[in-house]
Amino acid sequence: MRINELDPSSSPLAALGWQLRERRQQQRLTQDELGALVNYTGAYVSMIENGKRRPPVEFIRAADRALGAAGALEGTWWMIGHTAFHGGFPEYVGLESTARRIQVWEAGIVPGIAQTEEYARALEAGYVERGSVTPEQAAERVGVLLGRQAPLYLPNPPELHLALDESCIRTVIGSPEVTMRQLDWLIELAARPNVVLQVVPFARGAKRPFTHMTILLTMADGALVGYTETHQRGYVEHERESVMGWLDEYHRLQIEALPRLTPSC
Repeated sequence: MRINELDPSSSPLAALGWQLRERRQQQRLTQDELGALVNYTGAYVSMIENGKRRPPVEFIRAADRALGAAGALEGTWWMIGHTAFHGGFPEYVGLESTARRIQVWEAGIVPGIAQTEEYARALEAGYVERGSVTPEQAAERVGVLLGRQAPLYLPNPPELHLALDESCIRTVIGSPEVTMRQLDWLIELAARPNVVLQVVPFARGAKRPFTHMTILLTMADGALVGYTETHQRGYVEHERESVMGWLDEYHRLQIEALPRLTPSC
């Protein structure tokens, strides 16, 4: 059977179809077999995978359960037809959901994949107050955020490396209480065997190689993907030589950071 190539960068619908196909193939299921598990036909699964139809949320939730995705598909589904996200971000979310290693650099705020729901809502409330997004868009963004975190709860979660500027843990979001609970969650995350958390102190700020949030993904087949954002848009980098350069800089950043946080039991 001929498999149509699907460009996940072309639209949020294509990103969802690409992600569904990737997860189905990882589970070694045919379209008909997945269709039987979610009470749809194999032909319907094919239409979703090829970006030809927007599925109802019931289909997506059933597929999440059948494929052990823990809600990651629903997180991508929320972006379809919505305008609350940077260009490039839907493609990135689809890739992130199937990555085996996620390496993150962030300054100013705790990165999304490690945010508590309370912290995320407080952050979005600030954007709403400034008029950057509508309340509806803020709610969509929080919904997608929670879907992005779903793979961390799978039996075989991805490796997560967090390199945070000191400003991430000193900036108050929402209230001191909200921020303290967020920091408590970072400590809990750092105790997991698949998570590495390092902080880059202010004193070493001149040695930071990145000026914007930067994420590196290692996919199941060994491919490397980079993602960064400006104030206006997101950008996915697939060219291996470029991403290897980012990875070299990330390794240097880890050298400048404080040792890995190892919470005591």
